[in-house]
Order: sequence, then C-alpha cells, then structure tokens
Amino acid sequence: MVDFAGWEMPVQYTGILDEHRAVREDCGVFDISHMGEFFVRGPKASEWLDSLLTNRVPALDIGDAQYSLMLNERGGVIDDLILYRTGAQEFLLIVNAAKIDEDFAWLNGHREPLSEQLLELINCSDAYAALAVQGPRSPEVFSKVFSSGWEDRKNHIIELAGKSPAPVQSSLSDNCGSRVFAATTGYTGELGFEAIVPASEAGHFWELFLAAGAKPCGLGARDTLRLEMCYPLNGSDLSPDHTPLEAGLGPFLDLGKDNFMGRDALLEQKTNGVPNKLSAIRVQEKSPPIRSHYAVFAGGRSVAETTSGALSPSLGCGIALAYLPFPLAKAGQDLEIEVRGRRYRAAVVKKPFYKPES
Repeated sequence: MVDFAGWEMPVQYTGILDEHRAVREDCGVFDISHMGEFFVRGPKASEWLDSLLTNRVPALDIGDAQYSLMLNERGGVIDDLILYRTGAQEFLLIVNAAKIDEDFAWLNGHREPLSEQLLELINCSDAYAALAVQGPRSPEVFSKVFSSGWEDRKNHIIELAGKSPAPVQSSLSDNCGSRVFAATTGYTGELGFEAIVPASEAGHFWELFLAAGAKPCGLGARDTLRLEMCYPLNGSDLSPDHTPLEAGLGPFLDLGKDNFMGRDALLEQKTNGVPNKLSAIRVQEKSPPIRSHYAVFAGGRSVAETTSGALSPSLGCGIALAYLPFPLAKAGQDLEIEVRGRRYRAAVVKKPFYKPES
C-alpha cells in the first residue's frame, strides 16, 4: 500500500506480473475510486464545456463518452479526462485524483457570468466510487453483476436504475444523489468496463466482481498496462509545459471549433511545427527497469529524459516515453537510456508498444 494523491492505494495484491497477465489474458478489477467525479447540468452545460475542452462536446449524444483535455492559455495540459453525456442537459466528468481540487477551482473560475439556473457545477468526488473491470473475459464477468445487452457499444455509458435504493448524502452537495453508471471505457487497451457507484456501496460491488471471477489488481499493473498502450499519465507524460500536439493527442483536438481555451496556441504550433514529440522508446538489450526522469542520449549527448518507464511484462523488455526533439522522434532512431550510471541501447518505435488481440 502506498500514498497516491492522498489516497491509500494498493500497488499489488499477488504481484504486478501476475495481475498484468490476468488483464491481458483473462479479467482483472481495479479500484479507481480515487478519480474525481464532477456533474455539469443546465441549459448552457454543453456550450460552456465546449468552450473549455478540446473535443467537440455538442457532438455527444446521450450515453456517449469522449476523451478530452483541459488546457491553459499556452496550450499546456491542465488535465485529461473522460466526458460522459448522461442527459440532455447533464454531463459527468471523470478527472484525475491529483487534480480534483485544481480542476474544480479552474472550472468554477470560468463559469461567470452564468447563473446556477443556466449552469450547475457540482463536485461529487466524495459521494462516488469507481471500479474498472478489464480484460478479454470482462464482458462475461461484468454481465454477472449488471444486466447484459449493451456491452458491445464502445465509449458508452448507461445509468442503471434500482441498483442503489438507499440515498447517499454528500458532504459537498445534496445534488450528487445515489446513482449507478456502467460504462464501456478503460485504461488498459483491453475490453473493459467501468462502474461508477455510490461510495458507500463500493465494497459491495467489489465483492460482486471478485465473486464473478475478476482478479484484484493494483496500481503497478495499471501502470504497465497503460504504458504498453502508450496511454499518457497526467503529471508524468502530460503537463502544463507540453501541448496535446506534442503528446500525440491531435485526434482529440477539434481545432475547427470557434474557440476554446488554448486553441490559439495550438493553431500557432500546428502552423510552425512542434518542437518535441512524446515518443515510444524500446530498450534493445537486457536492462534494469526503466523509470521516469532517466536521461536519454542520442549521438553521445543528452537530449531528453523519460517521462514514464517500466519493464513490459508482455514484451519482456524495458519501455519508456520521452519528449524527444522532433528530428529524433522518428521510428528507428538509435538512442541510449542511462540507468544507474550505465547506458543501454534503445530505439524509437511506433506506438503502441503492444497491440491487444481483437
């Protein structure tokens, strides 16, 4: 157990390799209750969110989900998030644990002059918990807990009635309610589902998923799984000093929108070219595990440092992400990564490191 953004979180239960393999080959469940939940409601909710987030919010139908980002005026990343449309005038944002207070303050600071009748922003992070069921067998496991028939839809959320009869009182707002949502989203690259449930019922749902055949998994496996897919981690691979264009997240930017925070900076960078690119690096020889902030060398000179790194359980070698100068970011570029005073041969490879079987 370790401290993670103020939460006591499990790094592993039976071992990172064992849990990683369970998600790639079978089914695992993660407690992701540390993530934040914000509800945005009102006649102006869609328009307001569209002015702040990078993706096109009005394009979402009820039940749809999209990956999006909050940017500063320089185009740097404040946070990346999942946005669900849960009603005609209601949205649910899932934000990173370490950013809950900062994100809520930032969003709240940009809501004027809209009245609460036009726009309601509610932090329900204390009222809700979340569990992620991931892996090839996750549809079977998930359907033992929730009714089946909708799981084949990608990037979708459904509210399940009758799962939480007891009302939950939130210390932050009486408007958080006691609702249960099931979504076809995840952070592993495998088939997967995420359940958003009242915090008071998290233990009950956890036991249901275990009884249905999911293996408990911790932060360690979650990190190796997402890194094999090159999914960025906010605070490591994403930061206020780098834009989504540098991070390779162009598909989640709608630069055709009239305006959103950071758009001008992105347009300028798109015109002039990105100076750096978040690149996938694979170690070419046996090495100790790669971690963040390890020096990356090209032609004998230091050119970057890793933002994330790990021993890939699926590939059996070291893998890392790093912001490389654009001329060095092409696949096949020879590099070295320094670990404990020794440099190990590495090379830029095409993303992702690992491709799950369909």
